[in-house]
Amino acid sequence: MWLDRPPRRKLPDEREAITHKFSIGGHEGYITVGMYEDGSPGEIFIAMAKEGSTISGLMDSLAVAISLTLQYGVPLKFLVDKFAHVRFEPSGWTGNRQIPYAKSIVDYIFRWLGVKFLGPEYGATDGEHNRGGATEVSAQQNLLLGSPTADAPLCTECGSIMSRNGSCYKCGNCGGTSGCS
Repeated sequence: MWLDRPPRRKLPDEREAITHKFSIGGHEGYITVGMYEDGSPGEIFIAMAKEGSTISGLMDSLAVAISLTLQYGVPLKFLVDKFAHVRFEPSGWTGNRQIPYAKSIVDYIFRWLGVKFLGPEYGATDGEHNRGGATEVSAQQNLLLGSPTADAPLCTECGSIMSRNGSCYKCGNCGGTSGCS
């Protein structure tokens, strides 16, 4: 049984790495990514501001698990697609132009990894990532009716662009409204 296990691709003793500082609703942290010779990620470390806290411990554990999955050949795209856009607290504004609002720390981490290693489209909001933008139906709707988000505000709950819903606006991402029922 042990012979069927996939090989683990370990990183070299000396490797390139990048460290990224982030803040999500006032919760600060750092993501450090160790890379293989080809520039692809092979390990991550996540340091949160309060060492010893529950969030810090969970992030350490997540980083080890993700590092092992990368080293055993799980494609980063698969991980980003599974973990981006998960929603739980803490969430909030980030100050990052490519990912202005994070639905959770995990959401931010995986969208940042996607943007950094897979392409800028991975920083997009829910309805846009991995599809390259509008669908054919919404593109036709835009031609007929104009852009439904041309004057739309950002959702106060999740930060996504809202769309017109009668005389109000509704968030297609979280269901929030601009005050109408």
